[in-house]
Amino acid sequence: MAFEYAPAPESRAIVDIKASYGLFIDGEFVDGHGSSFKTINPATEETLAEVAEADAADVDRAVRAARRAFRGWSRMPGKERAKYLFRIARIIQERGRELAVLESIDNGKPIKESRDVDVPQVAANFFYFAGWADKLEYAGLGPDPQPHGVAGQVIPWNFPLLMLAWKVAPALACGNTVVLKPAETTPLTALLFAEICQQADLPPGVVNIVTGAGATGHAVVSHPDVDKVAFTGSTEVGKAIARAVAGSEKKVTLELGGKAANIVFDDAPIDQAVEGIVSGIFFNQGHVCCAGSRLLVQESVAEEVLGRLKRRMSTLRIGDPLDKNTDIGAINSAEQLGRIRELAEIGDSEGAERWSPSCDLPSSGFWFPPTVFTGVTQAHRIAREEIFGPVLSVLTFRTPSEAVEKANNTPYGLSAGVWTDKGSRILHMASHLRAGVVWANTFNKFDPASPFGGYKESGYGREGGRQGLASYLKGEI
Repeated sequence: MAFEYAPAPESRAIVDIKASYGLFIDGEFVDGHGSSFKTINPATEETLAEVAEADAADVDRAVRAARRAFRGWSRMPGKERAKYLFRIARIIQERGRELAVLESIDNGKPIKESRDVDVPQVAANFFYFAGWADKLEYAGLGPDPQPHGVAGQVIPWNFPLLMLAWKVAPALACGNTVVLKPAETTPLTALLFAEICQQADLPPGVVNIVTGAGATGHAVVSHPDVDKVAFTGSTEVGKAIARAVAGSEKKVTLELGGKAANIVFDDAPIDQAVEGIVSGIFFNQGHVCCAGSRLLVQESVAEEVLGRLKRRMSTLRIGDPLDKNTDIGAINSAEQLGRIRELAEIGDSEGAERWSPSCDLPSSGFWFPPTVFTGVTQAHRIAREEIFGPVLSVLTFRTPSEAVEKANNTPYGLSAGVWTDKGSRILHMASHLRAGVVWANTFNKFDPASPFGGYKESGYGREGGRQGLASYLKGEI
């Protein structure tokens, strides 16, 4: 008997989306001097709100507010700063449903992901770094590490609230103040976070949020009074930021793109590996920098793995992000959908074989079905370039050394996955894979206490854990 899922929509009533939003500077919402822009719901293409665009003068005002606040915030005892971070963490938990619904509306990701993954991780990061605020002398950076000053932070659209937490929480714990620019397509949860800062009575100017597009981000990272730059996003933009700050004394961390290999050996638990493959590439519509977008499967089990993978993909539900049954939501923007389609068509033209399960896509919004390409070689563009969508390229290997060689044959080095029953093989692979994070018999698992970051064109610096504090402190080991 076939079972059908009845719709289980999450109510939008808990979210109050304003008609327009200003900038958050010095503890207050203020008008911007640039032109406004629209943020839309990618699942329906409806306009959600008009958002102020910050120009260079607005960014300068935000940086000056952060500089003024730095004097008091950096001198505040760590245990007092911790109280504010703990308060923010608790408010995030209290308003978790509201944050999750707003994230899904503005971003397009399924509500079960924003509710069960993103928001709990956001609160956990604030709790974790609150615990460090009065223990910085134990971070391994000398007996009296000091904050840099004003941190200019630019975050992407794939995990808007989680990327905010990854950057804001350690910066504040270490005594820095912040000017943050969220992505232009997903500004709403950052602006709701500004309200949470007000609710927590955070001192004015400690956190400032300026919305806008690339020009606003450039104004933030290139401002002469910004001491620390943190960016998560594309490798292309990361390189431009590195050039912009070259020769200055700014401390910089970059978390950029990836083309991770998810490696399945013939002794792997196949059903468990298939779930890890699905999570690795179809979680958050593939909008994940560390997504397992290249599947390397040992030749002897390739046919079995692909058969089970296709059956599992046929059960994925695509549609309304606010439906609790939805597995794959909307692509974040028309621009991103266009890039995914372009690279998929290039995969077709290069001779790879495309397969997607039969599914009905909504008539409005931005959608792309879960897709797997077989017959892929190292020379295919879909095996080399970051697609940043629900598209998996499948390659095969015969020996562990061949798997390592193929996995490392990429300009990126952010993450990798290894599936095998042998612990010795896991350790061997982890020591030879040139990736910042290697997951063993799992994928896409995060913890605030664990550092995250990449090598090569995936950036430099680490976020999370004790190592993540180093980016926001001056000290000597």
